[in-house]
Amino acid sequence: MKATPTRPRALPSNDEMLSQIRLLLERPEDDLQAALIKELLAGMLRLHEAHLEALDLKIVNRAVKELRHAFRVFHDYRDRRKISIFGSARTAADDPNYQIAFTFAKRVVQEGFMVITGGADGIMRAAQEGAGRENSFGVNIMLPFEQGPNTTIADDPKLVTFKYFFTRKLIFQKEANAIALFPGGFGTHDEGFEILTLAQTGKSDPQPIVCLQAPGCDYWDEWCAFIHRQLLARKLINPEDLDLFKVTTSVDEAIEEIRAFYRRYHSIRYVGRQLAMRLKTRITPEQVAALHQPFADLLTDGTFELREALPEELDEPELKDLPRLVFSSNRRSAARLRQLIDHLNRL
Repeated sequence: MKATPTRPRALPSNDEMLSQIRLLLERPEDDLQAALIKELLAGMLRLHEAHLEALDLKIVNRAVKELRHAFRVFHDYRDRRKISIFGSARTAADDPNYQIAFTFAKRVVQEGFMVITGGADGIMRAAQEGAGRENSFGVNIMLPFEQGPNTTIADDPKLVTFKYFFTRKLIFQKEANAIALFPGGFGTHDEGFEILTLAQTGKSDPQPIVCLQAPGCDYWDEWCAFIHRQLLARKLINPEDLDLFKVTTSVDEAIEEIRAFYRRYHSIRYVGRQLAMRLKTRITPEQVAALHQPFADLLTDGTFELREALPEELDEPELKDLPRLVFSSNRRSAARLRQLIDHLNRL
């Protein structure tokens, strides 16, 4: 199914744009959103001064448009957790991996999550059939060959179509609170390794990553063997990096991995060198004191402390009452931070 071309929105007149800019410049200096928009405008003016080629400007223009539209689509659902699901567009409906993707998506919606997929066929269609249209987002990609949306998400306002893979992958990661990978081709590996790279380097917030395959399928077993035999054995990754993901053939086990991750842990926020880990339930001073020895390598100085919301966090009033574990983080190992989260969830 080819998307119906839409008429471009008419640009505002010069007078309308100048009026909007004047209103923006009159906003208070401490208005963060206005300050960021001013910086964006200044950046656009510098693009003009740089005398770039038309193709360069087209890339910037299209990327900004894609992100602006995607942010607007997801904005109304920002209070609901979401899981990004990856897998092959070629998986047939009678494939056991199709069935497990359908079942997993149905179950994860029951856990309160919405589902994000690439919006095409195969595993993506299975996941959106399992989740249902009302709980689904599609982030489709324009390709030279046919890559239309599946029937579950087609024509839904929560379907976003991208020209660029990099803007699409940004949305997959930014909007997700969990990741599920099913057997797939180059695209699945591209997306999966980028997810793992962001997790390993701390460029994304901690989240559960599950690799699912149907019983009797060895897709992720073979992949995991390669990770151990080539990456770990050559010391190209650290042993704790293996804790960033879980391989399973069980929907129940995958659901429990996600459920357990959010049993006590809520979210993190960095304030300078301090990391504030928001928790759903409190831990005792004795449990905090016991963290120092096994997790001292996460600290630059000091120790772990139970704290209330830091002053800089008060711009998130809905989270201000959550208890915090606060410490000066060296930010060297996101995998060790994941191990700390797992430890706290098990207490």
